[in-house]
Amino acid sequence: MKSHRARVAAALVLSLALTACGSTPDEVTADGKVVLTVAMDAGLEAKAVEAFNARVAQFEQANPDIDVLPQEYTWTAATFTAQLAGGTVPDVLTVPFTDGRGLIERGQIADISGQVAALPYASSLNPAVAKAGQAADGKQWAVPIAAYGQALHYNRTLFTQAGLDPDKPPATWAAIRSAAKQITERTGQAGYAQMTQGNTGGWILTTLDYAFGGRTEKVDGEKAEATIDTPEMTEVLSALRAMRWDDNSMGANFLYDWAGINQDFAAGRIGMYVSGGGNYGNLLTQNGLKPADYGVAALPLADKPEAGVLGGGTLAVVSPNAGDRGKNAAVKWIDFYYMGKLTAQDAAVADAKTLSETKQPVGVPALPVVDRATYDKQQEWVRQYVNVPLGQMKPYTDAMFDQPLVTEPTKSTQEVYKILDTTVQKLLTDRGADIAALLEAADAEAQNTIGRG
Repeated sequence: MKSHRARVAAALVLSLALTACGSTPDEVTADGKVVLTVAMDAGLEAKAVEAFNARVAQFEQANPDIDVLPQEYTWTAATFTAQLAGGTVPDVLTVPFTDGRGLIERGQIADISGQVAALPYASSLNPAVAKAGQAADGKQWAVPIAAYGQALHYNRTLFTQAGLDPDKPPATWAAIRSAAKQITERTGQAGYAQMTQGNTGGWILTTLDYAFGGRTEKVDGEKAEATIDTPEMTEVLSALRAMRWDDNSMGANFLYDWAGINQDFAAGRIGMYVSGGGNYGNLLTQNGLKPADYGVAALPLADKPEAGVLGGGTLAVVSPNAGDRGKNAAVKWIDFYYMGKLTAQDAAVADAKTLSETKQPVGVPALPVVDRATYDKQQEWVRQYVNVPLGQMKPYTDAMFDQPLVTEPTKSTQEVYKILDTTVQKLLTDRGADIAALLEAADAEAQNTIGRG
């Protein structure tokens, strides 16, 4: 087999020659195969890389005219534009729901709507999640490959050590506060921890705001109003302040991002935290989580009609530099690697078997990007390969389809999250922080940001 460097070099030589003739911008190998670079999460353990490469081999066998080159890549909105200009973005990558419409409007991803429309399950995409990848005219430029609703992750071992029942996790925020205090007092670990930086502080603060019945923005057509300074957000910050300063149950690290909080949770240093409901796979493969420690529950919601669970997800998109052959190959890869395991029995079984053989998690619960009937079928297809502790996930799976989902804010989402990072950091590091002043300042700054966006 040719080395990665040799394959790329051969592709580039022929690509330049063909481009000079004006025939195609796509890279092709010396024997005429289209070269497709596909994103692979950075930092995966060896077995996860092995599983990914096995899927690449299966795809290439089924599509002998396509040469797939895995590329370690992690989406970051702040660096994407420069990476795109520099030609370092893979042909197929994944981005958050919140960035889909902006990328479409700026022409920073390819229009693959024609190829997507030809997929057999195109009309069966869950409309609630499909819209995240649609242009203003409804065409599907990006494919929703995963969706989530936020959940409460908890350490069953710490619960047991603290004298709490791990099969009955907290169902209210008052119960979360009580459990967090008990965990800290009896184990010395953080009872509850909160993300606060890298825009995750704003993400989780918005999650709690939704759970308490609030919203961080009000949108009317093209106009948007920041609604951060509200009674609901005041209630959220008051609850966090009570756990931090009155109960001392939030530990000593108040600069957590997503990776950092996952690491400490997996290491048994955190009793509870909030993140996406399907986070078990990341905790296991990237953070060495002990399966016996893990529990996940539905996010507690206030008894208000507006209370809901923040939902989001991931879109598979294609670089705007891809030509027709590249776009066709890219959608074939998206269909094979991301969607086939959700929509076709053979693909679902093959994917589950490969993951199982390489000791990767199979059966992690997730909200469907297709209809519920298809989801239930897929779960039945792979049942024999499931290797995750589904019983420990029942407090979440029993409720995940019934909780009302609310999409993330749509206007200057990440910029507003960054503003709220500062808000929650100040609350947790300054005992005398004035909640009213914090929210007034955040609201004004968010409104200014939304207005510019």
